[in-house]
Amino acid sequence: MAIVLPNLPYAHEALEPYIGAKTLEIHHGKHHQTYVTNLLKLIEGTDLANEPLEGLILKSVNNPDRVGIFNNAAQVWNHTFYWNSMKPKGGGAPSGDIAAKINAAFGSYDAFIQAFKNAGLTQFGSGWAWLVIKNGTLEIMKTANADTPIAHGIKPILTVDVWEHAYYLDYQNKRADYLDIFFNHLINWDFANANLK
Repeated sequence: MAIVLPNLPYAHEALEPYIGAKTLEIHHGKHHQTYVTNLLKLIEGTDLANEPLEGLILKSVNNPDRVGIFNNAAQVWNHTFYWNSMKPKGGGAPSGDIAAKINAAFGSYDAFIQAFKNAGLTQFGSGWAWLVIKNGTLEIMKTANADTPIAHGIKPILTVDVWEHAYYLDYQNKRADYLDIFFNHLINWDFANANLK
């Protein structure tokens, strides 16, 4: 399986006015591309050269000799998942199976949003907030830097990137505003429902 920069699932300007085309051009075309480029260099000529992306993550997690491989592989995976966690005209209350699971796990959509936003706000420094499924139940988790639920055997449903480069051009240091926009206008509930299967 070739490790390449995947195309965005929408045009650079498709998430405007919430996330600007310039942010996506830099975030996808520079940050995400750099992780792909670095990863390819790190695995070239090694026993991992033909390993799929998820295999690279699982074979490098907690291995001090493969920290660079883990960080770059996980960031390639996390970013691809993040792009798909958003869509034009997304956000708002969910529908389908995910809606029932959110109510069962959190009591209400509002309680879920509060928990998800809190995870994003309290992730110190760089990282991610995730909606995951663990033991058949939805949970919120956060990971630092490149860490990812799949490295821990946990299935992700949605993610929001809280590294500053995800929002700084549009929201400067106002992470809370970015998270509100993500929940109200960008979440891709179709993607979440597909990940429940």
